[in-house]
Amino acid sequence: MKGLYTAIVDLKAGRRTPEDVAKTALATGFAVSILLVLMFPVYWVVTASLSGGSTLLTSDGVFADPTGYNLEAYRTVLGGDRFWSALQNSLVVVFVTVSVTITLAVPGAYALSRRKFIGKSNVLYGYVLFTQVGAGLSIAVLVALYALFVEFGVNNNLLVLGLFYAGGAIPFNTWLLKLFMDNIPVSYEEAAIVDGASQWQVMREIILPLAKPGLAVVLVFAFLAGWNEFIVAQTLLSPGNETLSIELYGLATGSRHSTPWTEFAAFAILFALPVALIYFFAQSYVESGLSFGGMEG
Repeated sequence: MKGLYTAIVDLKAGRRTPEDVAKTALATGFAVSILLVLMFPVYWVVTASLSGGSTLLTSDGVFADPTGYNLEAYRTVLGGDRFWSALQNSLVVVFVTVSVTITLAVPGAYALSRRKFIGKSNVLYGYVLFTQVGAGLSIAVLVALYALFVEFGVNNNLLVLGLFYAGGAIPFNTWLLKLFMDNIPVSYEEAAIVDGASQWQVMREIILPLAKPGLAVVLVFAFLAGWNEFIVAQTLLSPGNETLSIELYGLATGSRHSTPWTEFAAFAILFALPVALIYFFAQSYVESGLSFGGMEG
């Protein structure tokens, strides 16, 4: 309403022409339309998870009757042991992925940002290469990967799966964090060293606090790498040791006769909820981190 009032005032005062107001209104309407189109699947899944029965469609249309909304699908999903077992497995994988990624990406990014050593350019080019083709290689060598893991007897190991995800996440996140650390003025470190701070104290008290936005981005990306991935997990893990992504797929394909779509929708909402919550609480850090700081010396 305030924007509309401002536009009317500017129009009366001659600061804006009717053509400018019309263009702004059309651009706003187009943006809102795109937003509604993007949010429609989310709205539909949420309504489907609250509907009664086991189908996504009703005789009255694509939406269930709001008067019949209930939490039965959520009770069914949360009341089953398979969900909690898969959640525990996913948390183990995510913990390993995030821990190893942060542990290796932080010193690696700092070294690439601050140190000069032989072969640094080749390492940087290698990191860029892996950020572009790492995911593709994971799919291309999936059969060889499975054979290798079976040979060493670690094909059904959640810790090894987390290490594999971390290996794929480290190149991109190290490069991302390195770009962010490049924007931290070196003078801050020099001043701390002059005051007698050790290298560890510089890292702990200068670099890490100033790099919080970048670390938040790395945390989110590493979490997504371990939480969402399905193909490798489906290939390596045996029945009874599934993660949530595998259980979600199994819920949609496990029945020979019909799929409990309302339960599937509820499961999908619960599966996506942690990602949404993490981004919501770390939103300011993530947005700042993606802009690579922009600090001035």
